[in-house]
Order: sequence, then C-alpha cells, then structure tokens
Amino acid sequence: MGSYKNRIGAILLPLIIAVAVVVGLFGGNYFGRHNSAAQLRGVLQQMNHIPQNKLTQTLALIEHDYVDSLSMDTLAEHLIPLVLKELDPHSVYIPAKEMAELSDPLEGEFDGIGVVFNMATDTVIVLNVIPKGPSDKAGVKAGDRIIEINDSLVAGRNIPQNDIVKQLRGKRGTTVRLGLERQHIDGLVEVEVTRDKIPIKSIESAFVLTDSIGYIRLGQFAKTSHSELQLALLKLRAQGITRLIFDLRGNSGGFLDQAIMIANEFLHKEQLIVYTEDRNHRQQRQYADGTGMAQDMEVAVLIDEYSASSSEILAGALQDNDRGTILGRRSFGKGLVQQQIPFADGSALRLTIARYYTPTGRSIQKPYTIGDDENYELDIWNRYQNNEFFTADSIHFADSLKRVTPKGKVVYGGGGIMPDRFIPADTTGMTPYYLEVSGRNILYRYTIEYADRKREALNAVTTVAELQALLDSDKRLVEDFISYAARKGVKPRYGDIRESRSLIEAQLRAYIGRNTALEDDGYYANIYREDNVIMAAIEALKEPQAITTEE
Repeated sequence: MGSYKNRIGAILLPLIIAVAVVVGLFGGNYFGRHNSAAQLRGVLQQMNHIPQNKLTQTLALIEHDYVDSLSMDTLAEHLIPLVLKELDPHSVYIPAKEMAELSDPLEGEFDGIGVVFNMATDTVIVLNVIPKGPSDKAGVKAGDRIIEINDSLVAGRNIPQNDIVKQLRGKRGTTVRLGLERQHIDGLVEVEVTRDKIPIKSIESAFVLTDSIGYIRLGQFAKTSHSELQLALLKLRAQGITRLIFDLRGNSGGFLDQAIMIANEFLHKEQLIVYTEDRNHRQQRQYADGTGMAQDMEVAVLIDEYSASSSEILAGALQDNDRGTILGRRSFGKGLVQQQIPFADGSALRLTIARYYTPTGRSIQKPYTIGDDENYELDIWNRYQNNEFFTADSIHFADSLKRVTPKGKVVYGGGGIMPDRFIPADTTGMTPYYLEVSGRNILYRYTIEYADRKREALNAVTTVAELQALLDSDKRLVEDFISYAARKGVKPRYGDIRESRSLIEAQLRAYIGRNTALEDDGYYANIYREDNVIMAAIEALKEPQAITTEE
C-alpha cells in the first residue's frame, strides 16, 4: 500500500501543479480577474522560481509565442479534464454552467416557483404545490396543467423537462406568468408567480410502517440532511417507533460531514465512525460523542449497487460497530474523498485528497485503472452480467481484505459494503403484461386521470391512514385500470394479470398516493409490501437477536 501511494504521489505532484497552472489554483490564492485565461496568465507570471516541467513550459510558450491568437479560456476548458483523467475516476472539473445544477440539491434549496410536476403526457401536470410557497400564494393548484409560460406555449411541443425547469426557475423576486388549464374552467387561468427560495428535502419519506417500525428514506447527503433526520426521528418517536428501517438505496452520497453526524445519532460514545488518510498517511478520525437520539433504536440499513460514498460511510460505520443489520446488495464502492475548490469564474475542481476507511480499517474503494473511466463506469453492468444482482455466490473477496468486528462478524473491504443479508433483485410479478403497461407509461397515465377525477378527495388527504381508507373504498381500482389499458391498446392477458395483480395494484395506489400532499410518504406506504428488501428488513427487526448475533 505504501509503495502504491508513493507512486500515486509521484504522479499527482506534477499533475496538480499542471492543474494549478491551467485554472489559477496555486498556494490557495485566487486572482482578481474573472476568467480562466486571466488566472492562467497570473500563475505563469509567478512561476519563474518554480522548476518548470514540459507542460508548464508548453503553456507558457503558447501564451507568449504562438503565431495565432487563441482563447486561453477555451484551452483551459479542454485541457483540465484531460489532466484529471490521469488521476482517479472521481477527480473532476465542473464547468461554471454546470455548477448550479450540481450544487442546488446538496445546498438544500433553489430559487423557483414551488411545484412538483410531471410531463408524462407531454404536458406539465402539477402533482403537488408546496404549502405556503410561491405557487400556493399565487393560486396554482394540484392537477393544473401548465399550458403557457410567459405567453409561450409549452404544452404538446415535446420540450425536454430540463428546459421546462429552466423556464420555471429563476432568481428570487423575479416573476413568471403561467397559463393554466384547470378542470371545469373554460379558457386558461392566468397567474403570476413571484419566485422565491424553495427548500429541497433530502429525506424523501418518513412514516410508520407497522408494529412500531418506522421507515426513513434518505435520497442524498445534503447540507440539511442531519437536521431533517432529527426532525423525522422526533416525529416517528412521537408515534411510538422503537425500530427503524433506514433506506439508502440509490443514494450516491454528498457531504461527508452529514454522514458523520447521522452516524453519530445511532452510535455510542467513543465508537469510531470513520477515518480518512491522505497522501502523507496523516489520519483524521471521527468518533461518536454519545449525544445521538437513536442510540437505543434497533436499525436495519438498506443498500444497493447505487449506494455510494457517504452512504457507504454510514452503512460501514454501523456494520463495523455491530450496530444494526445491513440488507440488500453490494454497494457501489467509492472510498475516495474529494475536496471542492471553487474558481473565480464559477467553475470548480473536485480533487481527491484522501481515502476513507471504515472503523475496522476497510477501504471500500473498488479497483480502478488510471485513465480507464469506461470500464469503471461499466462495473455495475458487469455485476449484472455476472449474476451478482441475483445471487451472493458470484461475489468473491480476497482473504487479505478480511476484517472482524468487535462481536466477531467477518466483513470485507476492496469493493463496496457487502450486506449482512443479501437480498436478490426481485422480478416477481414482472410479466409481459405488466412490463408493457408500465413501459408504455399507461399505468402512470391512468393514475393522473384518476387523480383528476378524485382531486377534491385527494386534496383532503393529510395522513397515510386517510389515504389508505380512500383507496380501500375503491373496490374496482385494478379492473378499471385493465379497461383503461385495453382502450389504450393493451389487451388483457388474464394469466399475466393474476400473476402481476398485487404489483399492479401496489403501483397504482403508490402513484395515486404521490399525487396527494403526502408526496413520497403516500408512495412508499403503498409500494413497500412489494419490496422484498423492505419486507426482509421488517422480518429482521422482528428478530432482535439478529441485530447483534455474531456471524
């Protein structure tokens, strides 16, 4: 390991200097000019006392002697990604035009109009309006169709959803005019919405499942994730929850400090959460402080191949401290720590500065070859091809990567977090009929039309119990959908329908539930019975001894 890190260090030093030359990062200083070319010139002027390598000499020669004029900004934009490709797969350059899109979700807010919408029918359908948000104040209602934005027709024009988002977002205080189509109203309803700060929730769902078991789904580790978790735990505890399913599936990570603070909620005082180690073998260790509000909760953590980075830190911290059960499939395998360095022109560099290790000393970074990003990105597809989604027998770890937890459980490093209980991908009920009505979006479109018919009743729903009672009262939900699908060109296949019925019904109820003020709580409260990982977690939590038994 030491020789490997020394080799990487020998490669990194000139490359980091090269990056500094290109983008103006040197010695932590930022320059007053607001473009890459100015930063480049400023650095070159300061480098007379620094031993020149071929790259820095070439840049200086181009800057001062090249026969034709050229944009050093453009040169920098092309060169920086090429330099970073010679590092690890997670060191990246982010152009200024992409920064806001990447940063807003992690910052926990953006400026916009405050609606949740979908474009399943090439029309912007408002699914939910954020209470007391800009659209709510302007009179926008769930179920409205946005036909015009600032007098421009947007319905039925195949406009990409991202372009619609750009038209609706804007600086707080600015206005946008909407032309709305509303049920039982002739003509368009005109409203003017003043944009404002809109919070982004990183906790997508938090509700009571059953038998004192709560469910929390965390979509990303954003600036507000820890505080959101504390509020969710308080809400669930008030409802008698003593056991928790914490869903990190599909969570690709985010802020490291949020993962540490969330782990602290579950771990006991002086238990190690994570440590990082830089190129000089300097370590920083983070320990629980004993103030966590979920130290007494039994917990099951759900992961899959898209759970990465901060998700793996959290899952690894609980697993290595024998704190709870990890269920699902092997996680992504990202054990590298990036520091984001902003530049004056709004762009940024995310540079890998350390590796992180779980409490037992596991590095969970999966193998990679420098410069071979393509195979690295194909790793999950290769896992699928290798049948890893369906059986744990296809997953092998080297004995040299084996570690043992305080209670004797064997765990492995070298490529993601392997769950304590492997739960295969579930294809139950996925018949040709289901795949067709789902793949052609017929199932989802039905729920939109259903919500239109039942809008008044759905808008009155405020709790999961009220939602379930409303849906239970509709005894012909599935039969009505089958007739709808037939009208849309998918003939009933009754053998398939019998096999898929529970999945179809759960999907219908879940999508309808998401069309209420409950949002994702309404979705997960109806879909979880068809989720084999959640059902396995419920069973694990009903067996308290399984949480701490040595393996």
